[in-house]
Amino acid sequence: MDELCVVGKSIPRPDAWDKVMGKTRYVDDITLPGMAYAAIYYSSLPHAEIKELNIAKALRVPGVLAILRASDIPGKNFIPMIKEDWTFFAKEKVVYPGEPIALIVAESKDAIMDAWEKISVVYEELPAIFDPEESLKPGAPQINPIGNLLSLHKIRTGDLELGFMESDVIIEGVYETDYQEHAYLETQGALAVPGAEGGMTIYGSMQCPFYVLKGVCMILGLPQHKVRIVQTPTGGAFGGKEDMPSLFAGLAALAAWSIKRPVKLVLDRRADIIMTSKRHPSRSYYRLGAKKDGTLMACEARVYLDPGAYATLTPSVLWRCCIHSCGPYRIPHVKVDAFAGATNKVPCGAYRGFGSPQVIFAMERQMDKLAREIAMDPLKLRAMNALRQGDSTVTGQTLPWSVGLEECIQKAAEASRWEEKRSRYPAEDGYKRRGIGCSFLHYGVGLGAAGSRIDVAEAYVQIKPDGGAVFAVGTTDMGQGMQGVLTQIVAEGLGGIAPQQIQMLPVDTMQVGDSGPTVASRATYTSGNAILDACEKIMDEMKKGAALLLKCEPSQVRAGGGKFFQESAPEIFYTFAQVAAECSARHFGLTHTGYFKSPDTYWDSETGQGKAYVAYSFGVQIAEAEVDMQTGEARVLDIWAAHDLGKVVNPKMAQGQIEGGVVQGVGYSLMEFIALDGKGRIQNPSFSNYIIPTSLDAPLVHSEIVESVYPEGPFGVKGFGETPLMGVAACVANAVSDAIGRDVDKIPMLPERLLEKMKG
Repeated sequence: MDELCVVGKSIPRPDAWDKVMGKTRYVDDITLPGMAYAAIYYSSLPHAEIKELNIAKALRVPGVLAILRASDIPGKNFIPMIKEDWTFFAKEKVVYPGEPIALIVAESKDAIMDAWEKISVVYEELPAIFDPEESLKPGAPQINPIGNLLSLHKIRTGDLELGFMESDVIIEGVYETDYQEHAYLETQGALAVPGAEGGMTIYGSMQCPFYVLKGVCMILGLPQHKVRIVQTPTGGAFGGKEDMPSLFAGLAALAAWSIKRPVKLVLDRRADIIMTSKRHPSRSYYRLGAKKDGTLMACEARVYLDPGAYATLTPSVLWRCCIHSCGPYRIPHVKVDAFAGATNKVPCGAYRGFGSPQVIFAMERQMDKLAREIAMDPLKLRAMNALRQGDSTVTGQTLPWSVGLEECIQKAAEASRWEEKRSRYPAEDGYKRRGIGCSFLHYGVGLGAAGSRIDVAEAYVQIKPDGGAVFAVGTTDMGQGMQGVLTQIVAEGLGGIAPQQIQMLPVDTMQVGDSGPTVASRATYTSGNAILDACEKIMDEMKKGAALLLKCEPSQVRAGGGKFFQESAPEIFYTFAQVAAECSARHFGLTHTGYFKSPDTYWDSETGQGKAYVAYSFGVQIAEAEVDMQTGEARVLDIWAAHDLGKVVNPKMAQGQIEGGVVQGVGYSLMEFIALDGKGRIQNPSFSNYIIPTSLDAPLVHSEIVESVYPEGPFGVKGFGETPLMGVAACVANAVSDAIGRDVDKIPMLPERLLEKMKG
């Protein structure tokens, strides 16, 4: 049957009830016999040689079992990521405040606290640097062992000089974005359990179990068949549990290996904020050229990301940042240079949007300034330059299908009554002023050409004799709802059986092959395709069993609605459970593994040209904002968010993604601010002074979904999880700028900053 039975329906998430009722067991809920605890002793300085590490007094604290350092590592003091620069422990010098120096292992958390106070370090301070531009200048102190330039990417197309010569208007701007803390509800944590035969099992809160597998093998010097990684239910991640769990799981494993007992390492909120990755701060310099009628001609951008002291995931973040730097627009002449220069600050890594929100903010502010300069409606200006099917991106990639941007524009404009509101904004009501702004975005699906080698997935599906099904995948659910949507894909792939008949197994590196990282909005797309590959093999076997019951050829059997029937006589059927029982009795193979490799992509790093991604998701966001002219406080009243996400597996969950992403974007826009002292140390490591939006800060979010199906995705699915956040800062800044009549080119838009902007 061609009609979908399960995909496209708003079915409750399988994990929802246990989470709401408090029954879900996270890693810190697990206690094992003989279990000890661990905590990390970290640096207090940004750049210094370690002259002496004194642990003797700490070792004498009752209950302390061990204090471990770099010299205690049996394997290598190196966390495997993109570049070989990141260590488990600082050995001879520290390069950022919060860098691990030692690991305290004890019978209790109280003993750990006592031992912490008795450790002392003698440092010799070294020159520190806190700005990525300064880091790349000649004579700057060398921070990273591989050099301060941690990554460089570029785009070259057309003739930039000619493009600006043919432009009637040239807009220039400098844009800055700050850190954003992931603020997941569950902090980083791992439980390490040594095996009887010299192996190690890790239970932990994570996004990428196979990254953790490599990290634990590296620190212990073990082969991969001796190490098992099991993802426990994960209470949020947003990218923050992609790279960092390799560090914490590795240290927990070292502790368990050393004392031959289970060891739990769970960070408190203070340590989590001080030690873990953030969204990269950025500074971007833009020039944009256009004709008087609004036709875009040329774009030049120089973008600096602040990666902190180590590369971690920065090369990949910067690559995506570079590719998305000119927005979803047709621009014939482009030059982009994107740099990451090491600083003596906490390393930055993955965060929802992965380098895109920073440049979307810059480019969309440029578009608003251009619209003002040529006296054109900013939505109309964007629409006339927007990518459509058959167009090419600035990286030279032709888009043959699944370009739903035009429909997003139409839906967002109609839902928000853009023309009507634009005609009466900015508006003034006493001391408050209101404005409206918009932003467009696109987002490459999957890992793209930079990560094509690991853009694969594996899935395992098994049918039980009673008609139930279990499945396992290598990607993870960290709260985004992957378990639910993949259950629906399994159900559809097995002929439309009820999702209640299906159970997803915990993600376990011993049960399924490496499926790459759960990032880049790729889990539904890649694991979904791998699942369908396994389901297709199973259905071939089940159709043979059904054919025996129906007394026909397997080629004549059809499936749908959880039933098998002959196409010519659909009124005679056998249920999925009946056919499963028949196949089981005849020992037909109903356990299969499915595989998927993303279609080929290619990239020329010298020109920044190529097929960067297999497909793109698109979005249009419109914000209505209000500014109190006395206090400088900005508030977002409404946001209309129209998103093209391909086929929608679960509309209600998609709506939830939009609403959650928008609120997270509002925090990035207005209030989320990491305060640093003069030595790069975080001064507000708690939720009492790192401010995130509450329900009272959340705007009304109006979701509009566009289904521009991607033919190579499972049932037409594309990636989606990150896009709702990505354009929020841009459209909110445009709305605030519209309200106050001043250009706001830096986020977060704190009241102090807006008051300074509005002086006079």
